[in-house]
Amino acid sequence: MEILAYGVASYERPLLAKAFDGRHDLRCLDVDLDADTAVLADGYEIVSTNVNSRVDADVLRRIADGGTKLVTQRSTGFNNIDLDAAARRGITVMRVARYSPHSVAEFAWALAQAVNRRIPRAVIRTRDFDFRLDGLLGRDMHGKTVGVVGTGKIGEVFTRIAHGHGCRLVGWDIAENPACRALGMEYVDLPDLLAQSDVVSLHVPLTPDTHHLVDGAALDLMREEALLVNTSRGGLIDSFALVAALRRGLLGGVALDVYEEEEHFFYRDLSDRVVTDDVLARLMTYPNVLVTSHQAFFTREAVDQILGTTVRNVDDYLAGKTTENTLTEPR
Repeated sequence: MEILAYGVASYERPLLAKAFDGRHDLRCLDVDLDADTAVLADGYEIVSTNVNSRVDADVLRRIADGGTKLVTQRSTGFNNIDLDAAARRGITVMRVARYSPHSVAEFAWALAQAVNRRIPRAVIRTRDFDFRLDGLLGRDMHGKTVGVVGTGKIGEVFTRIAHGHGCRLVGWDIAENPACRALGMEYVDLPDLLAQSDVVSLHVPLTPDTHHLVDGAALDLMREEALLVNTSRGGLIDSFALVAALRRGLLGGVALDVYEEEEHFFYRDLSDRVVTDDVLARLMTYPNVLVTSHQAFFTREAVDQILGTTVRNVDDYLAGKTTENTLTEPR
């Protein structure tokens, strides 16, 4: 079977080839799947995508007409895929339902500490041999209240990390996690969580119900020195409202590994270009804001699991199996 993989980064190419181990012919493209590149999938029954691909109804129509029967996404998130349109077009969609939750949770805590202790600013200074401490004052995490928005697998690991640092734990989710309860977590309404927490970390998927979960009204509820961390999906935060809050001096720090419009920027070298996204550019100007390029998942263990699951998805599809990774089947 010949497989077309979209949006394959340079680091990913040899790892993906190793994962498939010659069992299938693999063609890797560095461009994402969208309306302009859909034509490249003609003749490929199986295509693999990443989170920056835009797999909407029009793209699905085009690749279905070209013979595609399976879209297997190399990520857990799938909000970029129109699942109803895929089912109507007779396309099976699969994803990576789970990989190391430690990769994202550990990175989220690292971001919180980096912003809290002003580490990026300190590194920039010391590289210029400026060893002053002005503006670098942080706070002990011990004894602070940490709010975990979403207490699934990743949220649970993040909770364990915060518990290990002696933090008070509050959580919000549609269903309580007994493991988090056992660590002393108190479940509260989201407004209460935002008002109580010194650190708020987001670990929920992006759905119509969670889009702009943290909007202007939510930001107004947060403590003036609170830290906001997002390693989940950019659309959870209203970016315009966030900039407005920062302009007013709200929040002690913000750490973003994701951004609403990241598909236009992340995983690309734009260092020699003018970035036209005014919101992203403004966020970069604040000394208490840290932005990374959707890399929380990026550990050897997690990448191995993601690519290994992608290979199994292909094998399961060819064997006619439905698994926890199957999002849609042809109607």
